[in-house]
Amino acid sequence: MTGYGRGESVQDGFKVTVELSSVNRKQSDVTVNLPAELEVLEAPIRDFINQFISRGRLIARIVLHAPGGKSFAKMHLNMPLARAYARALGQLARELRLPGPVTLDHLVRAPGVFQTDEEIARAADFWPAVKKALKQALAALVQMREREGRHLAKDLTARVKIMEKGVARIKCQAPKAAERYRAHLLARIRNAGLEVPGRDDERLCKEVVLFADRVDISEELSRLQSHFKQFRQCLRSRQPVGRMLDFLAQEMNREINTISAKANDSLISREIVKLKAELERFREQAQNVE
Repeated sequence: MTGYGRGESVQDGFKVTVELSSVNRKQSDVTVNLPAELEVLEAPIRDFINQFISRGRLIARIVLHAPGGKSFAKMHLNMPLARAYARALGQLARELRLPGPVTLDHLVRAPGVFQTDEEIARAADFWPAVKKALKQALAALVQMREREGRHLAKDLTARVKIMEKGVARIKCQAPKAAERYRAHLLARIRNAGLEVPGRDDERLCKEVVLFADRVDISEELSRLQSHFKQFRQCLRSRQPVGRMLDFLAQEMNREINTISAKANDSLISREIVKLKAELERFREQAQNVE
């Protein structure tokens, strides 16, 4: 499902901005873009997002703004670390008998000697600020997705109503199949110039009964109606139902294919074509539901 949300929070003069955007996808796929200073927070950010989002491709962008809104953070010299580097490098030079003293160039290249405001700030300390901004963004995103969900629910309900009407027509037509088969057999016997058996002829009745058993679709129709009922239960659920709808669409398709294979009737076959077309629209739309 599609949606967008944005949130901000401030801590110790730093501002944290979170932007979330999601698009339709059958599975869950979360991408988190973080500044290097907050990379250690990726796991808790993902876990927090997954509490609210179970389906779709979601991109989270987190930005940490330095105090004063400067485009470049202020640099700080870590003097104790620089002294430690100097002592260690001097000792290494003496032990390896390397010529030349430890220079300023050596020290400025050492990791951590120069640090930005963001690097000085401990990432773990910023989790409350990130979480606050993330909650704001998620609230806006979920609200937008809920609005879309209500429209999808109306569309899916309309699809199911069309399929229910088709199933009702098939249910009315199905009991007539055996009688039509009896009439067809009698017509073939008559056209062949053979003696037409009576209505209660044992062989004729046996053939009609066997045919009726082969084309009986009452179980499939009952299961289809059960799936429609389960769909309406999904509408009342407050939990993610996208995967459940996928499963129902799969099972509906199974029942419709079985009816198509068993029903030896042109009118039912026409209804099956309409059912399959409507089910395909239902299935495609259901993949957009969380």
